Amino acid sequence: MQALNTLALTVILGVTLTVAPFAQPVQAQPWRPVRGSILFGISGMVLLEQQEGSTSFLIVHDNKGVGEGRLAMIRVTGEQAPEYFPINWSNQPLPVDLEALTAVPGQSEPTFMALTSSGTVYHFRLNGNHQNVSVLNVFNLPNLPEGTNLEGFALQQIDDKLLAVWAHRGNNEEPGVLYWGVLDLETNEITPQGSASLTVPFPVDNVRHISDIKVDSAGVVYITSASDKGNDGPFQSAVYVVGGFSLQDNRIVFRQNQALIPIYYLNYHKVEAIELVPGTAGGIFLGTDDENMGSSIWGFDGMF
Repeated sequence: MQALNTLALTVILGVTLTVAPFAQPVQAQPWRPVRGSILFGISGMVLLEQQEGSTSFLIVHDNKGVGEGRLAMIRVTGEQAPEYFPINWSNQPLPVDLEALTAVPGQSEPTFMALTSSGTVYHFRLNGNHQNVSVLNVFNLPNLPEGTNLEGFALQQIDDKLLAVWAHRGNNEEPGVLYWGVLDLETNEITPQGSASLTVPFPVDNVRHISDIKVDSAGVVYITSASDKGNDGPFQSAVYVVGGFSLQDNRIVFRQNQALIPIYYLNYHKVEAIELVPGTAGGIFLGTDDENMGSSIWGFDGMF
């Protein structure tokens, strides 16, 4: 099984590096506005449900004040504008600066984890009508260096291990850093297993090398990167495949792409959320935190 996973990962990464040089800018494509205020930026997103003709996502906002939203659902149906449904975070105290969101794989009842920029993780579920949150556990990521500013968090099942990946965003000459470990859901303890630094070639100025992260079921790692020149922009972003995880000798290891090639270039938007949606209506889906210009979403290969 381990050899098969490694072979599959090698093939996937090889294909990605082959096709990536032909990637095209997508700034002329029709992004769909969600909300037009700085309070509605999308800093993390996960697929919630797919139905005939519609797709719903759970999203987090990086708000910090009392009375400001933390969580919402957006639904896209056909060519209609996205519908926005706020979700009440009834547990106190409220999380501050949520920057990432991931589904918890392998659960009989769907649950999710949201991460703050300082490293606090909220494990929660939604009630039946998606109007409220029940927080199951709160814990902190291990061994964070001073000055860490997190913008990515992802979970994925790698064989019998629950992989947790978190990312320091970096800034200009300071690289972004991927950290990973194995999460025990019963104890909420993460056993660290490694880290890797990376810098992206695009954007060039005011760059956050990692603005979000997702890992697919084969262990392939996707990130977004973004340029942030202030609340009024201008913004730029890109999507990369940066490597992949596999299990070797009962330890999760990361194989990094040394020459990063943008899959997509994205002008005019600051992408801070990525989700990978399977199926014929799926693809790479993105959400933006465009500060004073609000938020938008995009689905590359599917229904958008």
